[in-house]
Amino acid sequence: MTQENIEDKPRVLVIKLGALGDFLQALGPFAAIRRHHPDAQITLLTTAPYVEMAERCGSFDRVWVDRRPKLLQIPAWLRLRKELRSAGFTRVYDLQTSDRSGFYFRLFFPGPYPEWSGIAKGCSHPHANPNRDFMHTVERQAEQLEMAGIGRVPAASVDWMTAEIAHLQPEGPYALLVPGGAPHRPEKRWPAERFADLANRLAERGIAPLLLGTQAEAETLKAIEAAAPQVINRMGETNLFEIASLARHARAAIGNDTGPMHLIALTGIPTLVLFSHASDPTLCAPRADQVTLFQVASLAALESSDVLAALSLGEAAESPAPPGAP
Repeated sequence: MTQENIEDKPRVLVIKLGALGDFLQALGPFAAIRRHHPDAQITLLTTAPYVEMAERCGSFDRVWVDRRPKLLQIPAWLRLRKELRSAGFTRVYDLQTSDRSGFYFRLFFPGPYPEWSGIAKGCSHPHANPNRDFMHTVERQAEQLEMAGIGRVPAASVDWMTAEIAHLQPEGPYALLVPGGAPHRPEKRWPAERFADLANRLAERGIAPLLLGTQAEAETLKAIEAAAPQVINRMGETNLFEIASLARHARAAIGNDTGPMHLIALTGIPTLVLFSHASDPTLCAPRADQVTLFQVASLAALESSDVLAALSLGEAAESPAPPGAP
């Protein structure tokens, strides 16, 4: 395609900055926007952790990194304003719908303004539902796009997320354990000793427990490893594409309400996500066919036998049905 033909294409901007679970739940809207604008040059404005996914998912022609300037970084704001205004965008889909992304609409002052789908005051295609904050992300984004003229939004797919995992994959059956989560939200994390007990119970059933996490979760993962010697600790060894590929071959996955569980759920394996009072699964839970949501008021009171029973892997330990499970 010649440069002249590229310049003639309509230009569309999509804004989605993160976090991981939110980005993954936007994959369906990304595909719907691509389908609705087949001849457009579509740019995604996102943050650095999601660039590779954005480039490989097939929905975008260009990916821009938002460096998220702080309030008083005036030169950075002026550069961003210049980039947005000079790009010639005819329509913007703000799927972040935050105060920050809404302010980006103001950067087009004094105009001309592109068509804008979002919640910015004065935009051309507002998501005009006063109850939008009480909707699950999937339904909220689908309704936003419907109000902007885009109909069916497909389910998110990560079939394109593949990687070589021979160096990571254990022999025989295994289950993924994801004990991490936001460090400032300890109430969203099942205690390490319970994960360790679950790991031991899985090993007794011939299912290798494989730990996933980052260096930021080192203390938790090392505590589990110390109490459950048969775990395979892949701390810091996996990227998102390798996690997706590992998940496809796993018997099941168990983890806290954290981003990698959204990715694992989308691979289609049985996935058990643990919620406490600190999260509302009706607003943010992973969506996939084989996802089980297990919610209790306090994760500290949740026994490993209850979790194992909910998984239904072989001979489950005796336990009651998951309390409060949707």
